[in-house]
Amino acid sequence: MKRYLHILQLFWRTAIAAELEYRINFILTTISSLGSLAGNIFGLFLFYRTGYNFEGWSWEESLIVLGIFTLLQGFSATILVPNLNHIVTHVQEGTLDFILLKPMSSQFWLSTRSVSPWGLPDFIFGGLMIAYASRKLDLKITDYFISFIPLLFGMISLYSLWFVLGSMSIWFVKISNVTEVLRGLLEAGRFPMVAYPTVYRFFFTFIIPVAFLTTIPAETLLGRTEASWIIGSGILAILLFYISATFWRFALRFYTSASS
Repeated sequence: MKRYLHILQLFWRTAIAAELEYRINFILTTISSLGSLAGNIFGLFLFYRTGYNFEGWSWEESLIVLGIFTLLQGFSATILVPNLNHIVTHVQEGTLDFILLKPMSSQFWLSTRSVSPWGLPDFIFGGLMIAYASRKLDLKITDYFISFIPLLFGMISLYSLWFVLGSMSIWFVKISNVTEVLRGLLEAGRFPMVAYPTVYRFFFTFIIPVAFLTTIPAETLLGRTEASWIIGSGILAILLFYISATFWRFALRFYTSASS
């Protein structure tokens, strides 16, 4: 573990140093994130402007869901996109051969080799939105610590789903379109699950677990979720992570190196 933490430190130090050579990107990314956030808030405002609200969710409570969704966007932009979206490139160009020869887990290398600071604005905006709504609702600091548990589980689940799709590039080269479909489905997490009809709630809970990414952490922060949902979130995260690792090893059986 100590060895991998040292490698991770080296990975991220060099990646950030390379990214900071183009500092104007941070300004452009901040403007883009701010525009996206404004659009999401406006979309939520359209529901509440006439006095309508999602069943059991006030305006501030829905803002917490949107804030958590924004945090996950930051997580995706910082870790998932710069790493997992490049798996297909390694397969196409044959550079996966060199990764497999390294004396470390290839999944670890592919998942952590790079980091992008351009997801930082989403982390900041999402955190500010949650802090604003929490202050309005008089939430306690202990609520934040408790809600971090299902949020962490949600990040692991999101990573695992993304990695499984990336692993499919060994069979299907044009897999990038599938990851965009996943990102599109995850857009449903901007709103509480009660905003959708029953059929969609079932789909976004048990088929594509969007509910475990945003709604469950939000309900935990608000102190109205049952412990069984948090435990279920943890079981789902562990299961999906195990599936991603197992699926990657299975996919490698069908990988033909560039030199073969």
